Amino acid sequence: MEGMERYVDGFLIPIAKDRVNEYREMAQKSGEIWKELGALEYYECVGDDLDIEEMVSFKKAADTSEDETVIFSWIVFESREQRDRVNAAIMNDPRIKEMMESVPEIFDYRRMAYGGFKTLVRF
Repeated sequence: MEGMERYVDGFLIPIAKDRVNEYREMAQKSGEIWKELGALEYYECVGDDLDIEEMVSFKKAADTSEDETVIFSWIVFESREQRDRVNAAIMNDPRIKEMMESVPEIFDYRRMAYGGFKTLVRF
């Protein structure tokens, strides 16, 4: 159906358990900016029920240590083109730049898994 397709950026971020509150504060500010600039939805979730038998856990996928957990997040956009426009605006937004420069690194972005996804099924 026309207008039903969405594009989603997804993230899996290993983070020290004692840094989750700092991350939440940064994510709250970031989410407000992403939404202001055009994202339809913005989610940041912290791991809770992660040890499922006979499946690869998110902790294993993110290669976490005992003192780490994972953040699973996703941002929903109208389309890939709109995602590209919003993300370009994000990278040039002075509030984001200031936050990235003033906040000590809360997690190692090189360990973050990231990808853009086309909608396959949506209800």
